[in-house]
Amino acid sequence: MNAAPATGVRRPWQDVPDELRHAIESHMASEVAQAVTQTGGFSPGVAARLLFQDGRRAFVKAVGPLPNPHSADIHRAEARVAALLPPEAPAPRLLASFDLDGWVALLFQDIEGRQPAQPWRADELGRVLDTLDEMATRLTPSPIAAPSARERLTGMFENWRTVAAARDKGEDDLAGLSPWVVAHLDDLAELESRWPEAAVGDTLVHGDIRADNLLLTDDQVFVVDWPWAFLGPRWFDVAAMLPSVRMQGGPPPEQVVAEHRVTREADPAALTSVLAAFAGYFACQARLPAPPGLPTLRAFQHAQGQAALEWLRERTAWS
Repeated sequence: MNAAPATGVRRPWQDVPDELRHAIESHMASEVAQAVTQTGGFSPGVAARLLFQDGRRAFVKAVGPLPNPHSADIHRAEARVAALLPPEAPAPRLLASFDLDGWVALLFQDIEGRQPAQPWRADELGRVLDTLDEMATRLTPSPIAAPSARERLTGMFENWRTVAAARDKGEDDLAGLSPWVVAHLDDLAELESRWPEAAVGDTLVHGDIRADNLLLTDDQVFVVDWPWAFLGPRWFDVAAMLPSVRMQGGPPPEQVVAEHRVTREADPAALTSVLAAFAGYFACQARLPAPPGLPTLRAFQHAQGQAALEWLRERTAWS
């Protein structure tokens, strides 16, 4: 598979407005001595590990209204979720958040960790899967109020139906879609339409697990970046992660499904419907122009879409 890098275009700590930097230093009661930019992820803002003059550390992520007008709201959503996550969630602790003149900054506990190796190593994948299993147990039922999967994902998971309708109107020539997709577009649209019932659940799910949203220490796995959290089935996070795992050199998704308790217990039809919706999202988003400030996102989505479609073709057995 094509392991497209999960890296965007980060801004340096010095780009944060002076007033916001001073607010962060005031909260920590110490000045920043060093800021080291972290490259993983797609946000066009700042992501840096901070060392303060008094020796303490923190991680900061901050973004303004430019170049992408949606990024600040995503940070605001993450601040709301992170502030409510219980201690048993395997997530860094939110220390503070700031919203000033269109800029939003989140200050987190600094984790001395690393992202999973690529290609994926079997031992690290096992650690991540075990953590997601334990996380699903701890977050069922959800300890915080959150939207349902239907509320969160409606509009994102209608791609095959949208493309099929545009094709019927003569508004989409299906350029860029594989021959298999073109041949089965109506079947994919029908399968996709079942996802809202398939994704019902009372587990608080992260919704966007990928290698760049994971940090591994010697004895723990941390899950970072929680703006999309919603209520769904216990198996959602594992299933949603598997296309990116396959894309980045990991095992075939069906092998993981068969071996991992959470996905093994999932209703097969429900998992396939959600997979169809995910595959449609990635494959169709990859056809669009790059969003402002996110020049690498479409290539990553395209690669995820290829992996998801490969898995979906295996599950449906459509020729």
